[in-house]
Amino acid sequence: MIGRLNHVAIAVPDLEAASAQYRTMLGADVGPPQDEPDHGVTVVFITLPNTKIELLYPLGDGSPIQGFLDKNPSGGIHHICYEVDDILAARDHLLAEGARVLGGGAPKIGAHGKPVLFLHPKDFNGCLIELEQV
Repeated sequence: MIGRLNHVAIAVPDLEAASAQYRTMLGADVGPPQDEPDHGVTVVFITLPNTKIELLYPLGDGSPIQGFLDKNPSGGIHHICYEVDDILAARDHLLAEGARVLGGGAPKIGAHGKPVLFLHPKDFNGCLIELEQV
């Protein structure tokens, strides 16, 4: 059901410093910051030959990333994102298998302008999983 790895998301306490680190120290192709108010984050995508890294920074009060950073002040891996062909079929299959879909199960539009869903980390070995329809 899942396809290629779309990205690995890393929550960061300083978006400018993290972007500069990837750009200068690692020589990566670092995109501009983009606000995603529906998700409560500002993101920067780093394009690699085989996938992307998504830097996450809190946007506004109540950002889910702020809670993560409160527990992990240096930042850290927040989630991984897999591609799926049909997000509704994937959701229905996962629900039938007993997985929990966060946010009521309705897809939202993600940072790439495509529908996304998040799966409860307790159902996937402690890893928050995002599915993105391609």
